[in-house]
Amino acid sequence: MAVTAGTPASFPMSNHSRERVTVAKLTLENFYSNLILQHEERETRQKKLEVAMEEEGLADEEKKLRRSQHARKETEFLRLKRTRLGLDDFESLKVIGRGAFGEVRLVQKKDTGHIYAMKILRKADMLEKEQVAHIRAERDILVEADGAWVVKMFYSFQDKRNLYLIMEFLPGGDMMTLLMKKDTLSEEETQFYISETVLAIDAIHQLGFIHRDIKPDNLLLDAKGHVKLSDFGLCTGLKKAHRTEFYRNLTHNPPSDFSFQNMNSKRKAETWKKNRRQLAYSTVGTPDYIAPEVFMQTGYNKLCDWWSLGVIMYEMLIGYPPFCSETPQETYRKVMNWKETLIFPPEVPISEKAKDLILKFCIDAENRVGSNGVEEIKIHQFFEGVDWGHIRERPAAIPIEIKSIDDTSNFDEFPESDILQPVPNTTEPDYKSKDWVFLNYTYKRFEGLTQRGSIPSYMKSGKL
Repeated sequence: MAVTAGTPASFPMSNHSRERVTVAKLTLENFYSNLILQHEERETRQKKLEVAMEEEGLADEEKKLRRSQHARKETEFLRLKRTRLGLDDFESLKVIGRGAFGEVRLVQKKDTGHIYAMKILRKADMLEKEQVAHIRAERDILVEADGAWVVKMFYSFQDKRNLYLIMEFLPGGDMMTLLMKKDTLSEEETQFYISETVLAIDAIHQLGFIHRDIKPDNLLLDAKGHVKLSDFGLCTGLKKAHRTEFYRNLTHNPPSDFSFQNMNSKRKAETWKKNRRQLAYSTVGTPDYIAPEVFMQTGYNKLCDWWSLGVIMYEMLIGYPPFCSETPQETYRKVMNWKETLIFPPEVPISEKAKDLILKFCIDAENRVGSNGVEEIKIHQFFEGVDWGHIRERPAAIPIEIKSIDDTSNFDEFPESDILQPVPNTTEPDYKSKDWVFLNYTYKRFEGLTQRGSIPSYMKSGKL
């Protein structure tokens, strides 16, 4: 190859070199963006403190003391940010949730005694199923969404095998478990939970996020019985239920649930509840709550979350979701043919205003309630009497019985697993070369929460 004097020869870059360059670039970008972000967050906390002290009308001496306490907390936080958190910092107490790609455990932080829910995700599965972007999305949403309606994340870290999300533990369990304990909810109870979920969904929409997987399993209940949203990104596209092709190969098969169609509503509810837990913890999942446009290639927007809420509302009042079937494939077919399949059983009485709202949620996206903003939903007659501004301060429709902050009586029982056990090096696959895709996954929140033992006074007073 002839090379002109003074002109360097150009050789194609190997994949290895290209990956090294990408890693170096990401590392530098993350380092400097984190420095700027930390400085901005510190300044914001300082301003909040000053505003709070002015509002309280504190004397100069009291202000001086408050600033000194805040500075000490900032120093502690800086020390925390520099420490490398790992599994050794937590004691595992109990498995409280399990899915196809990991599990959730109740854990205690050894140095503080604080109680958390630890979500553990296997890296091998994330890489294999190309779920890195979804897991990253969940972590980023949990960092950004810092309000009352979203489950709080306090730390995230990783090791060779797993990713770890350290979340606040909500001892009330989830809506799926609550619905399985009761045949149906009253309209008053339904109004409460649907109202709170409307506010929770709107809170994440305002941040620019679409949940895409609103279902009872992802509506958690805190110690006072109020709703918080969870599972951002984890289920989006992760389960086969979200991949249209999983169902499309069944179009030649005749409907497989004639017996299910012929059951009365009581039998349907019993059959649904019998199979529900299995579906929740399987890789297949259930497409019951997913909007039809999410399955189609034509695109969708935040309105898909309101469809899901309509399905949940139907389940609360009727005892099972409108499209439930003996197989997920048949459910998918019913969702796609909702104009024919969305019917109300005559033997279960529900009010006209409840029925009207469900039909306004479960309709074509362009005609769906909420397309002109959340106020359009709030003014619906089903929500008459709801005090939207103070709903979280009022008692929950169904009080939660909690003996202590690490009470797990509202959760299913799960056998122990080996997800945290070290495996022999000979059988451990080496994911180190791919670890850069999880770069900057680590996170630590400024404030701490939930100590073990009796319920703190702020939880009893409703100021949670």
